[in-house]
Amino acid sequence: MSSGYSIRARLFFGAALVLVAFIAAAGAAVQRAHTDSVRAVHFGRLQATVYLLLAKAELDDQGSLVMPAEFSEPRLSLPASGLYARIRNIRRNEDWRSGSSVGVDPPFPQDAPPARGEWRNEEVQARGRNYLSVSYSVNWAAGSTPAPLALTVMEDSAEFDREIATFAHTLWAWLGSASVLLLLAQTLLLQWGLAPLRRISGEVARIESGEQSKVEGRYPNEISGLTDNLNTLIAQERVRQARYREALSFLAHSLKTPLAVLRNALGEPQRLPDEVRQQVARMDDIVQHQLARAAAGGTSKFAPPIAIAPVLHRLRDALTKVHAQRGVEFTVDAAPDLAFRIDEGDLMEIAGNLMDNAGKWAHGRVEVRAWREGARLHLSVDDDGPGFSDTQSVLRIHVRGDERVPGHGVGLASVNEIVASHDGELRLGTSPGLRGARVEVVLPA
Repeated sequence: MSSGYSIRARLFFGAALVLVAFIAAAGAAVQRAHTDSVRAVHFGRLQATVYLLLAKAELDDQGSLVMPAEFSEPRLSLPASGLYARIRNIRRNEDWRSGSSVGVDPPFPQDAPPARGEWRNEEVQARGRNYLSVSYSVNWAAGSTPAPLALTVMEDSAEFDREIATFAHTLWAWLGSASVLLLLAQTLLLQWGLAPLRRISGEVARIESGEQSKVEGRYPNEISGLTDNLNTLIAQERVRQARYREALSFLAHSLKTPLAVLRNALGEPQRLPDEVRQQVARMDDIVQHQLARAAAGGTSKFAPPIAIAPVLHRLRDALTKVHAQRGVEFTVDAAPDLAFRIDEGDLMEIAGNLMDNAGKWAHGRVEVRAWREGARLHLSVDDDGPGFSDTQSVLRIHVRGDERVPGHGVGLASVNEIVASHDGELRLGTSPGLRGARVEVVLPA
């Protein structure tokens, strides 16, 4: 069932949000820096105008301020030009204004002038208009007594605002265009980068419909592990299904003989109870063997590694009680840190059958040893019994080395099937130490 979860949509919207946030932050920073720079330039021009006024200012013998009619800055003489100047002769309470102030009444600051030799740069808002204002104070030499002068130059900020607005329009137009191009490039990159996921999705759909048997394409390293594991799961599932079908086929075939015997025994009532007991026991063994064969986990790269020693110790403790009347001693030699990737049920079935068989044949001692050689797990079970007389036939179901020993001839056959499902090897031989039988299992990683 689809969950509606789209990696492509998440990546696209996430990257788009990051891109938009970055563009917005970068644009705001650039616009702020440009505004500060332009403001500093305008204040610099106004300060230059203050110096121009100082250069033209004169004081007569009475200390009155004398200013020329014309300036090199024509806007000071042009009425309502947007550039206005005022000079206050504080001692004589004189207030001179530039010709540009005629009929305008600019909002010159009314507060105290700045300290002598200091600049005051500020933005002034009055009557719905904005102005940039620069004020400066100086002691002007007039004979023996200095005359304090306060100079103020103001400029209508309309030109400043137009310059800022023009730059902002150009900046955001370019950034917007760049964002669109980057989003398009990002979309193409996402399409290209996620193409392997679309291909694997298509392959999985074809596997589900039966058009192909496994993932066949070559994929980047980041998802090749996923495709390999998927193929492993598919292969294991098919092997398991084949094992179930094969077990059912073998079960049906194996039950034919006991059923035929029971059918024949119906004509001889005196033999019927014994035949029923024997054939029911035989059918139970067949069923148990085929169920164990079908349920064998087999090799799996997904099974978690399990500690070997605790499993062998549990089996030793249980089998010591089972064979207590015969006084069979079980010993286990396995490193505490020995671990292997195998289904615990398979390990219990393998080790349990081998140890139980050894206990039935042993005179008094069974030695179990587990170790690792490279990537392979070795498990050996030695006993001090008579050993094997035939190492081939004992691997077949219902074949026993000695009919006098209790059992049904199922254990070694089941172990052989499980070991084969793990692509392992079952070796039968003679124990070099106990002189009895040795069964060794080798399982690859």
